[in-house]
Amino acid sequence: MGESNRSSDRTLVEQFRAGDRDAFTALYRAHFPAVYKFAFYMTADPHRAGEVTQDVFVWLIHHPAEYDADRGDLGAFLGGVARKFLAREQRSARRWLPLNDVALPAASPAEDQLEREQDAQLLRKAITALPARYREAVVLCDLQAKSYEEAAATLGCAMGTVRSRLHRARELLMRKFQAKREGIQCR
Repeated sequence: MGESNRSSDRTLVEQFRAGDRDAFTALYRAHFPAVYKFAFYMTADPHRAGEVTQDVFVWLIHHPAEYDADRGDLGAFLGGVARKFLAREQRSARRWLPLNDVALPAASPAEDQLEREQDAQLLRKAITALPARYREAVVLCDLQAKSYEEAAATLGCAMGTVRSRLHRARELLMRKFQAKREGIQCR
């Protein structure tokens, strides 16, 4: 994130802390898409992603002093908050999302489009089945195009950890994707 965006976020957070509701609205509009995408990619469920995103911003309303601009970008901070909400939700549920229950959009009738949709569906299912630490790396770096530095800030770990998790996740995805695709072709 650029320095001007960081200073803009810093200013808006300070204004919000002072009671300016319009500053919160500006923060929400600027950061909602990234928080929602992260939650959606982590859950593969638009409803749950919306709930997590709402929880993140409600939490920010009640805890604006928790953000320290000197420690990093607001986007990374909010991503970390979303990550913690998702982890808490997963701990309380104590179960994995069954792959058969993942809702995906209907494919086009064209044969090429259908094949691409089937591949995309298999890939989404494989991503959803990854352990959270690997799925987070894939979501941030591959799906949201975050840099290793941004992902490390969001996850609260070293950049090398992000790289190793991403490498391992890609290996797991390749195996899962190939196995599932071969399973469909054999039917």
